[in-house]
Amino acid sequence: MAITVSLVALFGLVLFFLLRSKTLGYGAAFIAVMFGFYLASTGAAQPVNDLTTAVVNAIGDL
Repeated sequence: MAITVSLVALFGLVLFFLLRSKTLGYGAAFIAVMFGFYLASTGAAQPVNDLTTAVVNAIGDL
């Protein structure tokens, strides 16, 4: 049985733990979220999505 996890949830969890351990400040976290938000509305969104899909498929084939 394959268990899939949304990358948004995974990155959100990582961001939460980075904030909790004070490795990342609130300002930097806000910048990271806003960068992702605005990146999604550019022409770079599809290549980033394709790369992420290829990496996930490569990991799944191991």
